[in-house]
Amino acid sequence: MAVADTDQENRRAVRRLMLFFAIVFAVEGIGQARVGIILQPLTSYLKADGWTPLQVTAYFGVLNFPWVIKPVFGLVSDFVPLFGYRRTSYLILASACASVAYAGIALLNHPSEFALFLLLTSYAMATASTLCGALLAENGRTFERSSLFVGQQWLWFYVAIMLSAFVGGELVEHLSASTALKAAAGIAAVAPLAVILATPLLLKEPRSRASRETVHSTLQGIVAALKSRQLWLVAAFLFLYAFAPGFGTPLYYHMTDRLGFSQAYIGTLGSIAAAGWIAGALLHRWLLRRMSAGSLLYLSIVLGTLSAASFLLLTDELSAALVNFTNGFASMIATIASLTLAARHCPSRAEGFAFAGLMSVSNLADICSINAGAFLYEHVFDSRLGPLIVVSAATTAVAAVLVPWLGLRPNPVDSSS
Repeated sequence: MAVADTDQENRRAVRRLMLFFAIVFAVEGIGQARVGIILQPLTSYLKADGWTPLQVTAYFGVLNFPWVIKPVFGLVSDFVPLFGYRRTSYLILASACASVAYAGIALLNHPSEFALFLLLTSYAMATASTLCGALLAENGRTFERSSLFVGQQWLWFYVAIMLSAFVGGELVEHLSASTALKAAAGIAAVAPLAVILATPLLLKEPRSRASRETVHSTLQGIVAALKSRQLWLVAAFLFLYAFAPGFGTPLYYHMTDRLGFSQAYIGTLGSIAAAGWIAGALLHRWLLRRMSAGSLLYLSIVLGTLSAASFLLLTDELSAALVNFTNGFASMIATIASLTLAARHCPSRAEGFAFAGLMSVSNLADICSINAGAFLYEHVFDSRLGPLIVVSAATTAVAAVLVPWLGLRPNPVDSSS
C-alpha cells in the first residue's frame, strides 16, 4: 500500500513538473531576444536603420554573454538560498526583471537607448534557464525522467517560438519598424507574469538555508564536477557538437534581398521551423525516448548534417518551408540528445553549476558559430550563401567522430513513464 501511495505521489509530482516546465519554457520562447517575439522586429528595425549582417550579428552577440556565464548564476543559487529557496525565489525575481526590462524597451526609441534593457532581458532569461536546468537535473535524477523533462521543456519552448515568429512577422509586415518593435516588447513584458504566478503554485521545492553543512556538501559537488574527466569530455563534445558556422543572419538577408520574401512570410518560416521542432519533440516522446544515448547522438548528427545541407535547395517559398521544417525537426532531436547527455552527468548538490557550465560551453560554441558564419559570408564567400552552408554541414558531420570518446553506456536514456 505504501509503495502504491508513493508511486501515485511521484506521478502527481511529475505532472506538476511537466506543467511547470511547459509554462516557464513557453515564456522563455516568447521572451528570449535571440529567438523570441522581438527577434524579427528588432532585426528588421536594425536593417532599416542601415546595419549590415555583421553589425546585426555583433549587436545580438552582446546578448549572448549572459548565456556564457550561466555557471555564475548556478553557483549563486547552489550556495546562497534566497528567502529559504535555492531556485524558486531567484526564478520569480528573474521573471520580474525580464518584465520590467521589456516594458522599458517598449518606451524607448533607439538601439543605444534600450541596449541596457535588452541586455537585462538576456540576463533575466539566462538566469531563469539556469534555474530550470538545475531543476531538470535534480528532478530528472529523482524521478528518472531526464529525457522526458528535456522533451517537455523544448516542446513548449518551440510552441511559443512558433507563435512568436508568426506574430513577429505580422507586426513587421503591417506596422512601421519602430512600432512593431515596441509592440513586440510590450507582449514580451507581459509573458513573464505567468512564471511569477505559476512558480509558487507548481514548484514544490524543499526549504534550504546556507548552513556550514549545506555549503560543504555543495562545495564537494562542485569539486567533484571540476575533477570529473567524464564531465570534461562531455563539455568538449558539446562545444564541437554545437560549433558549425551559422548562417541565420546571412540567410535572412539572402531571403529578403535576393529571394524577395516578404517579412510576413519570413515570420511564417520561423513558425514552420518551430513546427518542425515540435514534431521532433513529439516523435522523441513517442518513439525515440528509449534509444541509447549514443544512438540518439548519432541520429541527431546525421539529421543535422542532412538538414543543414538541405538549405542548398532553398530557391522559393515552398522549398523554404520544407527546408525550415526539416531543420527544425533535426534541431530538436539534437537538442534533446545534447541536453539529456548534460543532465545525466551533473553531480548531486551542484546541479545548477554543472548543468549551467555545460550549457555555457554549448552557448559559447553558438556565439563562435554565429559570428564565424557572418564573417565567412561577408569576407570570405563574398556574400554567397552556398559555400557557407557546405562548411556548416561538413562541420556538423565531424562531431560523429567524437561520440565513441564519451564512453556512453548502452542503457536507455530514460526510464519508462
